[in-house]
Amino acid sequence: MTRTREHHLVDAFVTLTDTLVADYDVVDLLQSLVDNSIELFDASAAGILLTNRQKELEVVASTSERSSLIGLLQLDAGEGPCVEAFTTGRAVSVQDADEMSRRWPVFAAASRASGYASVHSIPLRLRDDALGSLNLFRETTGPLNDEDAIAAQALADVATISILQQRSADHAAVTQTQLQRALDSRVLIEQAKGFIAHTHGIDMETAFRLLRTHARSHQAALSDVARQIVSGDVVIAPSNSR
Repeated sequence: MTRTREHHLVDAFVTLTDTLVADYDVVDLLQSLVDNSIELFDASAAGILLTNRQKELEVVASTSERSSLIGLLQLDAGEGPCVEAFTTGRAVSVQDADEMSRRWPVFAAASRASGYASVHSIPLRLRDDALGSLNLFRETTGPLNDEDAIAAQALADVATISILQQRSADHAAVTQTQLQRALDSRVLIEQAKGFIAHTHGIDMETAFRLLRTHARSHQAALSDVARQIVSGDVVIAPSNSR
C-alpha cells in the first residue's frame, strides 16, 4: 500500500509521543524529527539547535553535514532565522534570497553559497521559554503553507515536551541538565563519526548511518555506542551500512 503524507505525519507524531511513556535517546529522537521533516515539508535539509548551559545555541541534529555547517555559520554570525526563532519564540519564514539579504546579510551569503533559497525556523518552546529551533532549508523559494506551518510547530512542541517530560519541581535545573546531556552526547557522536569515517575512508553522513544502524540493531543509545567506538570497545564494519 502506498504511504500517504498523512500516514507519514501520523508516524512522526507516534515516534515523538512514544517517548512520553518510555525511556528514549534524546539525540535519536531529534534526529528522527529532522529526518521526517524533510519529507513532510518538502525541505532539502533540516537541523535542530538547542541552547547549552551558557545560553548559546548548538547544532544537535541535522540531516546532512551541509545543514549542520549552515547552522554553525549562522551562530558565528550571531544572526539568522534560526537564531531569531529561538530568541523571539515565534516561527520565522524567509521566502527568498532577497529577503534574507535585507534581514541577515552574513547569513544570506552563507545560505546562498550552500544552495538554499528559503529557510523556515520553528521554535522549540515551552510556554514562554524557547529551548532551541527546528530549521527547514529549501532550495526553492516560497513560504510554508498554513497546514505545514501548523504541523511543523505541533511536531516541534511535542518534541519539546518529550525532552522535558522528566522535569521535577526544580524545573530550571533539570531542564538545563537534560539539554546539556543531549549536547554532550552529540559531541561523542561527532567523535565516533569522525573515527568511523577515517577508519573506513567514507564520508561523515555514511559514517553516521553506520553508527545509527548499529545502535538500533543492538537496541542501544547512540551516545553509548559512540562512547564505545571512541574507546575502542566496539568496532563497526562497513558492511553494516544500509
